[in-house]
Amino acid sequence: MIETIVEGQTYVYEDVLKASMAYFNGDELAATTWINKYAIKGQDGRFSELSPADMHKRMAKEFGRIESKYAQETVDKSHFSDYGKKRKQLTEKDIYALFEGFKYVIPQGSVMYGLGNKKVIASLSNCIVLPPTYDSYGGIFQTDQQMAQLFKRRCGVGVDLSQLRPKKASVSNAAGTTTGAVSFMHRFSATTREVAQNGRRGALMLTMDIAHPDIEEFITVKQDLKKVTGANISIRLSDEFMQAVEKDEDYTLRWPIDSKTPKYTKVVKAKDLWNLIIKSAHNTAEPGLIFWDRQHFYSTSSMYPGFRNSSTNPCSEIAMQGGDSCRLIAINLYGFVEDPFTEKARFNSEKFYEVVYESQRLMDDLVDLGFFACALQQAGHRQVFGDGFVFAAKFIQDHGQPRARVDIF
Repeated sequence: MIETIVEGQTYVYEDVLKASMAYFNGDELAATTWINKYAIKGQDGRFSELSPADMHKRMAKEFGRIESKYAQETVDKSHFSDYGKKRKQLTEKDIYALFEGFKYVIPQGSVMYGLGNKKVIASLSNCIVLPPTYDSYGGIFQTDQQMAQLFKRRCGVGVDLSQLRPKKASVSNAAGTTTGAVSFMHRFSATTREVAQNGRRGALMLTMDIAHPDIEEFITVKQDLKKVTGANISIRLSDEFMQAVEKDEDYTLRWPIDSKTPKYTKVVKAKDLWNLIIKSAHNTAEPGLIFWDRQHFYSTSSMYPGFRNSSTNPCSEIAMQGGDSCRLIAINLYGFVEDPFTEKARFNSEKFYEVVYESQRLMDDLVDLGFFACALQQAGHRQVFGDGFVFAAKFIQDHGQPRARVDIF
């Protein structure tokens, strides 16, 4: 049975720490991490949640509200899996059981913080890719404004700079020429650091296509450790460029990068550019490398006209189009190990299938819950879900098998 959270009841830090330490079996790091990142706290410094159990109740209530909307619908299940045909509609109690003790399903970051939290304006999306920055001061300011609004709602952001014209290109304003795409990285980096997110800065990925004429400056900008400190940077590498490197050929930088008749071009040795990338990455671990044509080949979004990816989330796990957002849920593999540390240890694959199925339901419910961070998440834009796993090493350890021999999928 789920105990009801008493509305208006609050707690001081010492009480929350004590209850959370008990919840995490004395693990102070886990307790303080939960308190600092996810527990609901008012402006007076008092907490509305005593332990993660209250957070799980809060989330289960919101998910249950959405699931109850679908309970009355008649659905053709003829094409469903065997489990899909026989499963019962999720209730608030069922959902809480998935969350309880972090045993099976662990909603990530923004979901744990923002879902049902009426004390803040927050997004349920963990990361968003903005549309490529439009080549004008208005476009640059628009990107900057969107970043600030997303950061304050706890979102990470990715954006591509390849549409900005290169350094010294002609412009129609009083300056006569532009300072180039890289110069605006400093603005975006500063915005990321300025918008505080509960004591931490935002998260930003800036990408540029390898064909852009400013790519050499982009590659080396973070060799000065005092520059662009608020962003990760990565290069979109094309098959065309990598083939030129292999053949030790010249490579033409150009802008616009996708134009058959580019306005600006510059010929470089592909291998020299590659060596500059490798040297910089060895020095400072940046820029990152994204094999862009390869991700398009594997990406489902590239199958649909108008849904072509442009950049990635700050950690670069997933490429998305401008306006895409992703929300994340993890599955705790350790929760499915039965009789751990014994010869009878086994992985409950049937339970695993059922939990993964229900976690996909919950991620779909997040779209209905719809704390959309800004207007760029328009109708027709994809909603990206991330369903990962945690505690893989502990699962393998408790399963009693050498790592190379475990195959759960």
